[in-house]
Amino acid sequence: MTSTGACVGSFDVGGGYEFDRDTSVVSLVDGDSGIDERFRRHEFRNYECRVVEGWDILGNANGGYLLSLLARAAVDATGRPDVISASTHYLAPVSAGPARIRVETVRSGRRFATAMVSMHLDRDGRDREVLRSLLTLGDLRGDPGGPSRRFDGAPDVAPYDSCTVDDRSEWPVAIRSRVDCRFDPRDAGLRTERRSGEAVVRGWFEFVDRRPIDSLSLLLACDAFPPALFNADLPLGWVPTMDLSFQLHGLPTGGPVMCSFRTRHLDNGLLEEDGEIWDASGNLLALSRQLALAPRG
Repeated sequence: MTSTGACVGSFDVGGGYEFDRDTSVVSLVDGDSGIDERFRRHEFRNYECRVVEGWDILGNANGGYLLSLLARAAVDATGRPDVISASTHYLAPVSAGPARIRVETVRSGRRFATAMVSMHLDRDGRDREVLRSLLTLGDLRGDPGGPSRRFDGAPDVAPYDSCTVDDRSEWPVAIRSRVDCRFDPRDAGLRTERRSGEAVVRGWFEFVDRRPIDSLSLLLACDAFPPALFNADLPLGWVPTMDLSFQLHGLPTGGPVMCSFRTRHLDNGLLEEDGEIWDASGNLLALSRQLALAPRG
């Protein structure tokens, strides 16, 4: 991967936090083959990145991690720091290696910008699109906001200190070495014969290196826990995401975040999983929903 562009999102490539290094992107500059004058007039910007090992499940990059890469490029292209909403379609599995990201700024208004973002791989000399997302971006710190009202409370999740630290030897997938997922004791047996029988997983999320949680890392958190379906009486296996929706409601204020994920329906081998992310003070941070393929028995 060669470029003379500017690195975006990694303040210290030689150190710092893993998530920042591993979601950094490089903006292509004039003269690079990735720039097309036709796209420039249509507000396209092109980036290079590397899908880094260690954020995967059985060699397939985690969907939240891939979305974070797209978001990093979109934040740079639009100048807006927060992904307010994302609707992402996963077109093919992605393994570690170089990739390209294309950002088309569809609209840039006073409060929000909208961008269509896609990830591409070079496979045998042919361009293959593997991910596409429609993002709305803004700046919640400087946002004028509006009325707030809560029609439902936070989910019932055990306190942080009462939750079980994820046993990486019991669930040897690479992403477990990068994130700490602490499970509510009621849901901690989801990979064993002690499964609760209810398709729910609750707990707390933070990074192993204790990187502060910000709006960008919430995109990872919404897809970092094992599938809630694992607590039901069904076979365990890879649960590939087909599409993932994300909505940002508030900015984290520090410390681990409380997560709850629930599956209510499994039909024709397709399942939905609804997620909520809250801070320790009871403030809603984000909502998510994904459609995924159930494991094959």
